[in-house]
Amino acid sequence: MMKNPFKRNAAIKQVTRQQLNRRSFLAFTTFAGMGALVYGGWHWLNNSAQEASGITAGRNKLLRKALDQNELILRNAFSNKHLVKTYPQSMAAKNVRVNSDIGMKGNNFDAATWLLAVNKKDGTQLKVSLKDIMTLPKTEITFDFKCVEGWDQISYWGGVKFSDFITHYNLQQEAAMQYVGMATPDGEYYVGMDMESVMHPQTLLAYEVNAQLLPMQHGQPLRLIVPVKYGIKNLKRIGSISFSNKRLPDYWAEQGYDYYSGL
Repeated sequence: MMKNPFKRNAAIKQVTRQQLNRRSFLAFTTFAGMGALVYGGWHWLNNSAQEASGITAGRNKLLRKALDQNELILRNAFSNKHLVKTYPQSMAAKNVRVNSDIGMKGNNFDAATWLLAVNKKDGTQLKVSLKDIMTLPKTEITFDFKCVEGWDQISYWGGVKFSDFITHYNLQQEAAMQYVGMATPDGEYYVGMDMESVMHPQTLLAYEVNAQLLPMQHGQPLRLIVPVKYGIKNLKRIGSISFSNKRLPDYWAEQGYDYYSGL
């Protein structure tokens, strides 16, 4: 008797359905297990011991340790030969985004009487006017300014290379230290950075944006432009500069952010 091919197909379909059901069950179980593992790991990490408040704060110890290791890797790979990409001035935004006014809220600031205070290694203080800074060789850069919030914008800045400033004012002993700190005149906003990044050939003490003197909202009369860092390190309205072989205070690192903030 000839076998009924339709019965055979039905049996094959039944086996196939069972296999599909089994695979679906295994996939669902695996997915659920992975989800539970991820959630458990996040919950454990989120509730682990917090770091002691100091130069950095607001993170648990494990995350801060990971950030510090990331900094070590980036610093070991850092080179002045690695330059950020630059663009034609025609590509720069006409309206440069303003993202923060921390350290610039006071109504009693007078740009005309402003002096940059440089705290030297020997304990003395150098005072420099904007007019003095503007006599130094001018450098311009058009680059993609990046923010930790996720936005970026091509912008055009002019000023003095920080390295040229160091050379002109004979601050080589200060530049031999490991860290630089800068703060607004009112001390409300401050950044701490590794010396390598500040001495990078594209880092500027900027007094212009789009070929015009800085307006108040962009840090008049002088701000930091450090293209190898995220925007949180690009301090507006520099009031003072300090040097140290230890990490110097940083506003956002004290809020839990990465101290290095490098690109």
